[in-house]
Amino acid sequence: MADLKCGVENCTYNMEHLCSKGDIMVGGVHACDCDGTCCESFIQRASGHDSFTSSITHPSHMISIDCEAVKCIYNSNYKCIADHVDIRGNGAGEHRDTLCATFTEK
Repeated sequence: MADLKCGVENCTYNMEHLCSKGDIMVGGVHACDCDGTCCESFIQRASGHDSFTSSITHPSHMISIDCEAVKCIYNSNYKCIADHVDIRGNGAGEHRDTLCATFTEK
């Protein structure tokens, strides 16, 4: 579990920079830097709609993160072991417009 800060304010799961999904998937099998990663769980919030509040009752700082970025030092058997994770990409239109700013190449 990592302390997650989400800067993707237009994601339907984002509630005050916390994630209400419960877990996320960071993509980037071939990533060599943070630009090669993305939040595969991103879903763009429909204009004028609130977040998916039904995903979990309250958004959480601590979240489980599955990770495909095998070249990241925080990837341990496809799980993120970083203490803190920053997801960025405000204004994203699709998951490829997001990134894991915590990625650090091995």
